Amino acid sequence: MTTHSIDFRIYYEDTDAGGIVYHARYLAFAERARTEAIRSLGMPASSMHDEYGLVFVVRDATLNYRAPLKLDEVFTVTTRLLEQGAASCKLSQTFTREGVLCAYVEVVLACVRAQDGRPARFPPLWRDLLRKLAAED
Repeated sequence: MTTHSIDFRIYYEDTDAGGIVYHARYLAFAERARTEAIRSLGMPASSMHDEYGLVFVVRDATLNYRAPLKLDEVFTVTTRLLEQGAASCKLSQTFTREGVLCAYVEVVLACVRAQDGRPARFPPLWRDLLRKLAAED
């Protein structure tokens, strides 16, 4: 089991007039990091839709800011699975810059049918895949 980490650089489009990352951008970076975490396990997120007609939707997201990220800095988002249910999972995502915690996101993803938005169980392949994002204790 492992976590997934990915680096990003801050561009003008990510910042406010003061050169500090705009609050909503943290959620966009978190989304990219989750997508890349799943891809790193060998499956693009789009294959769940293509093969099963299922998609991930964000059911809940909590964002906690600790230190600002600024224009042109490079930071790391680390993603790990906290909990997994039959049709949802909770992930943590930490934003760090040179070892300093800058932000923390907890997100609950629900598995739903693309056709009607109704909850659906994770297919066994996807359940097992997501478990690989659980950090070793």
